Amino acid sequence: MKRLLLATAATALCTSAFAGSHSEVKIGIILGFTGPIESLVANMGPAAELAIAEVNEAGTLLGGAKVTGIRGDSTCTDAAAATAAAERLITSDGVTGIVGGDCSGVTGAMLQNVAVPNGIVMVSPSATSPGLSHMNNEDNGLFFRTAPSDARQGVVMTEVLMELGIKEVAVTYTNNDYGKGLADSFQAAYEAAGGKVTINAAHEDGKADYSAEVGALASAGGERLVVAGYVDQGGSGIVRSALDAGAFDTFHFPDGMIGSQLVENFGAEIDGSSGQHPSPSEELAANFTELVGGAFEATSPFAPESYDSAALIMLAMQAAGSSDPAEYASKIMEVANAPGEKINAGELGKALEILAAGGDIDYVGASDVELIGPGEAAGNYRVVGYENGAEVTAGRK
Repeated sequence: MKRLLLATAATALCTSAFAGSHSEVKIGIILGFTGPIESLVANMGPAAELAIAEVNEAGTLLGGAKVTGIRGDSTCTDAAAATAAAERLITSDGVTGIVGGDCSGVTGAMLQNVAVPNGIVMVSPSATSPGLSHMNNEDNGLFFRTAPSDARQGVVMTEVLMELGIKEVAVTYTNNDYGKGLADSFQAAYEAAGGKVTINAAHEDGKADYSAEVGALASAGGERLVVAGYVDQGGSGIVRSALDAGAFDTFHFPDGMIGSQLVENFGAEIDGSSGQHPSPSEELAANFTELVGGAFEATSPFAPESYDSAALIMLAMQAAGSSDPAEYASKIMEVANAPGEKINAGELGKALEILAAGGDIDYVGASDVELIGPGEAAGNYRVVGYENGAEVTAGRK
C-alpha cells in the first residue's frame, strides 16, 4: 500500500511536468537494415515501430509524450559502422534508449563503446551469443535481450536432432561471435548427449565460391549438415554449394537461417531438413499476427522480440515516470516479470494506464517475455521442418 501511495503521489506531481519535459521521447532502432540478415530485419524494424505507434496512439506515456523511433543501420557485421550509428543517435539525435543491436558482435561493440559510457539502455531482440551474458556484469544494468542466449539454443538443437535420430553431424558456422558461440554451445550439448560432431568449421560471409569449405565438410561426413550462418549471406552460399556438389541433401538450420528467404532460395531442395528459432506459443503468435494485420511478416524470426524490446523500454519509462535511462533501467525487469496484470501485444495502452496509477504489470507481449538472470530471456523455440518446398511447424520447445 505504501508503494502504491508513493507511486500515485509521484504520478500526480509529475503529470503536469510531463507535457513540457517529456514532450518527445526518442528511441533508436539499430538493426542490420543492410547486410546478411536484411530479409529478417525487414520485419524486425517495423515490429519495433509498431509498438511505438501503439504507444503514441494511446497518448498516455509520461503524461502525453510523443515517441519518435529513429533508425540506425548496424549492418550486422561491421562493428565500426554500428558504433558510429549508435554515437550519432545518442549525441546528435538524443535517443534515450536503443532497440538493438541485432547481431552479437556489433551489439557487444555498441554496448561497450557507446551505450555504457553514455548511460543508455539497450534491449536487443536478436543478439544471442552466450558471451553477452557475461557482459551483463560490466554493463551497469543497461543491457537486456528478449531473445534467449545460444547456450539455450545449443541444447534445443541437440534435443531436436536426437529426437530425429540424427547422431552424427558436420557443423559450419559464420566466423563471428554469433556463429562461434552457437557452434561451440551446440557441440558441447550434442556430444554430452552422445552425438558426434565430425567437423566444426568456420566460413566467411561474402564469398562467391564455397566449394572448398563444402569439400572439407563432405570429407568429414555426417548424417546432416548444421549451418549456423546467415540466410542472406554465406549460410545460403554453403547450402547451395553442398546441394550442387551432392555433399549433403538435408540440413539443420538455427535461427539466423530461418525465414521466408530460405524457402525462396531453395524450395523443395531442402525437404527433410530441420531447424529451430525463438518463437512464442501458437496462441501468442496468432494474437500478434492479428495485431500486425499483414503490415509485415509477423511470424518472421525476431519480429515479435523486436516489438517487445521497444515495448519494454517505453513501459519501463512509464513505471519510472521518466525517460532518463538512469531512472528507468531498473524498471525493465519489474515490468517484464510477475507480479502484476498480464499484458499481451496490443495492450500497451492498458499497461500505460495501470503503471500511471501506480499498479504492477507482468508483460507477456508478443514473445512471452520472461527475463531471467542478468536481464535475458528464458526462451521458447519453434521447431521447423521442410516439406513439399514449404516450412512447417514440427513442434515447440
